[in-house]
Amino acid sequence: MRDSERTKFAQLASPQERVAALNDRLRMRGQGGRLLVTRGVMALPNFSTAELLDALAAFDRFDEANDPYGERDFGDVELCGHTLLWKIEYYDNQLACASPDPSDPLVTTRVLTVMLEGEY
Repeated sequence: MRDSERTKFAQLASPQERVAALNDRLRMRGQGGRLLVTRGVMALPNFSTAELLDALAAFDRFDEANDPYGERDFGDVELCGHTLLWKIEYYDNQLACASPDPSDPLVTTRVLTVMLEGEY
């Protein structure tokens, strides 16, 4: 992460806003974390990584049901005739345990997992 981006995130008013912005960065641009796709999703007929990335980037249907804490860390997309769920989790940099501060990109590795509904 560039210094200008780090400064931008640090200036956001609350930790919740920083988490949401960092989650958007991963979901929309594929930056600041890892993307995992389950075998079930990858086995779908006509699965396309490019279409999945486009669907994730376009997702903007956050509401109380899927985003009660305002972190923009969960949603669903339609792809290959299936509903896919995605979820962002926050780990420490060694991926050994939970992040001590999900609003701090220096101590957090974000992992966005895409799965079939039945795999949740």
